[in-house]
Amino acid sequence: MKCWLMKSEPSVYSIDDLKRDGKTAWEGVRNYQARNFMRDEMKVGDPVIFYHSNAKPSGAAGVGKIAKEAYPDSSAFDKSSHYYDERSTREKPLWFMVDVAYVASFAEVLPLAAIKADTELDGIMVARTGSRLSVQPLSKAHFERICKLGGIDSKN
Repeated sequence: MKCWLMKSEPSVYSIDDLKRDGKTAWEGVRNYQARNFMRDEMKVGDPVIFYHSNAKPSGAAGVGKIAKEAYPDSSAFDKSSHYYDERSTREKPLWFMVDVAYVASFAEVLPLAAIKADTELDGIMVARTGSRLSVQPLSKAHFERICKLGGIDSKN
């Protein structure tokens, strides 16, 4: 089992939206490395830190889990979608998505500044300068530490 951090702008889709919906398709990822993580490595049950990006403050907002493994991202085929990509076809899909289910919300967003300041989170990808990848692997230790700082039990 691998652990993940997945970013979403809360104005687009927040942890509260995921809580309301129960689960969602993680569509619109248009970075090859992030796509490869979803397509090749994510498995049902993998835990996810739900991260609010471009927010005040940006930071970890809660926990989800992978509910469905990768399948073609249908938004790539929809000409009316912001995520449309004419190179991607149903026969040869270029982009993939996974389903993410809600697990828990943190009482407050754990700000990126707090993540950067915590020595137990040294090396975490989200804290690296210039790291904009929307889907990132996390070590189990980093996942558990963020859950602890967010006030939830990572074992649930």
